[in-house]
Amino acid sequence: MADGTRILVVDDEAINRELLEAILTGLGYETEMAADGFEALAKLKLDIDLVLCDLMMPGMDGFEVVEKIREDPAHSDLPICMVTSLSGQEQRLRAVEAGANDFIAKPVDRFEVEVRVRALLRVKEAQDALKRYQEELEETVERRTVALREALQEMTEAQRDAHSAHVETIERLAIAAEYKDEDTANHIHRMSHYSHIVALELQLPPKACEVLLHASPMHDVGKLGIPDGILLKPGKLEADEWEVMKTHTTIGGRILSDSSSELLRIGEVIALTHHEKWDGSGYPRGLTGDEIPIEGRVTAIADVFDALTSRRPYKEPFSVETSLGIIEEGRGAHFQPEVVDAFMKRLDAILIKKEEYSDE
Repeated sequence: MADGTRILVVDDEAINRELLEAILTGLGYETEMAADGFEALAKLKLDIDLVLCDLMMPGMDGFEVVEKIREDPAHSDLPICMVTSLSGQEQRLRAVEAGANDFIAKPVDRFEVEVRVRALLRVKEAQDALKRYQEELEETVERRTVALREALQEMTEAQRDAHSAHVETIERLAIAAEYKDEDTANHIHRMSHYSHIVALELQLPPKACEVLLHASPMHDVGKLGIPDGILLKPGKLEADEWEVMKTHTTIGGRILSDSSSELLRIGEVIALTHHEKWDGSGYPRGLTGDEIPIEGRVTAIADVFDALTSRRPYKEPFSVETSLGIIEEGRGAHFQPEVVDAFMKRLDAILIKKEEYSDE
């Protein structure tokens, strides 16, 4: 234990310092001498392992030296042993309150010095070992925390990538259906943003608004199952052809059914209900009012507005004013009144999206 252990002796009497120095070096310890408290405080920077301090010194007594040592957090565990001829309980208690750990009586006895010094150094050694363990533990925790953060970041990025790929796959499926109908991909961008804007105005939950944004493009995915002769017919459909055309809703529902994906489940709802009407005159099931899921009610007005204002093989685009008039006429019949109100309140934002995703 003595190898490299450095002990600071603080005493204003040279003879006392020399005596303690002789005893300590004889025990194999390195020593540093200080003639007063000022010198002692300065020499604490020399990696001191133990302080032997006289109690009664001029200028700065031992009590003050101990107090100043303890003021530095770096020396909060440094063992301090008072070397004193005072045996009164009051002085000893004051020294303990100041931060002293033990006492050696003057005149000093070599054996007592050895026993008390070794005992104090064993305590310090145990404290140092505990500190090293705590530091190593903190380093280990820090390394593991860093590693965990990196792993979580990688997992987050992987989830983001998976979600983006999922959304992109859905969008491309919707685009495939729209191209078959000779529409453009911009149609699904426009109507999905219109749906999102209306949903926000209706104060649907944020998650529901976000899901609607990405699920609404699948509203016409069932057109993939409609024969081209009917789907691409430039003129008016015959009654039997119209009945086939209407099946794109149920075909879309079947395509998207039984999925574990929330986006695809909502996409299924939208595919099945975006042609239902508030008064029950829609298809495929003739749902009425609140029987129609909110996703279908919102998507219906977005899809109709975009169809009215877009060029199709069988018609020229209507003006915004004419299209808005048709939507107003559909209030309470085709569309839920509150959905029409939300659409009209956010018309500026809708027209911005219309311009942003223009086919021109």
